[in-house]
Amino acid sequence: MITKVEGFIINTTNYGETSLVINLFTKEYGIIGLMAKGAKSIKNKLHALTRKYTYGFFYIYYKENKLSILSDVDIIDSFKSIHQDIIKISYLTYLCDLTNQVYKESSEKTIYDLFINTVYKLNEGLNPVVLANILETKYLNYLGVGLNLDCCLKCGSTKNIVTIIDGGLLCKNCYQNEPIKDLKIIKLLRLYELIDIKSITNINVLDQLINQTNEFLDDYYDRYTGLYLKSKKFLANLKDAM
Repeated sequence: MITKVEGFIINTTNYGETSLVINLFTKEYGIIGLMAKGAKSIKNKLHALTRKYTYGFFYIYYKENKLSILSDVDIIDSFKSIHQDIIKISYLTYLCDLTNQVYKESSEKTIYDLFINTVYKLNEGLNPVVLANILETKYLNYLGVGLNLDCCLKCGSTKNIVTIIDGGLLCKNCYQNEPIKDLKIIKLLRLYELIDIKSITNINVLDQLINQTNEFLDDYYDRYTGLYLKSKKFLANLKDAM
């Protein structure tokens, strides 16, 4: 029996001379494996439908906890703008890798919509650094290391906050010799945590603040999540080369 699922191809792996194994993030079943028989052959109907980052309705013979078989695909969106831009495609690669790892840690269905909505905004041309940081901030809760942006980490006070450290805030009374962070970073992180990605129409944030917030999240991920992604390192190298 063929089942129709909405999904996004996270990555693909060659299987034999003519076939592909697809890592598909689906709305219905989370991340599943698909066998696309003959998809590497140019003459096969699946060839143009099984490229990385394809978003559509996938018609499959679903097998729980096994490789399902792909029958056909109806494309929902080809995201042409992303595929024509090396910066956007590099960020999409990172977001796919990150989402794959986060879903392994927490199989929450809400992750799917967060990811797809971010891809749409990336395709619309919104700042890729900000979009990645918004998703990173939201994913921290799924990884069990969410930021405490409500009160002082040590005393619980909500007044006289002077900096953020170790994922929490510090007030003036509890502060000792910790590095001072711009309080605007805290406000931006709060916004990232609460904002509905689907509702974003434009991004007006100073580049300096974007970079500082990105550096904070990079450091926090390195220290507390245990995730080390090659695609993230590639982004850093790409930025240095520009």
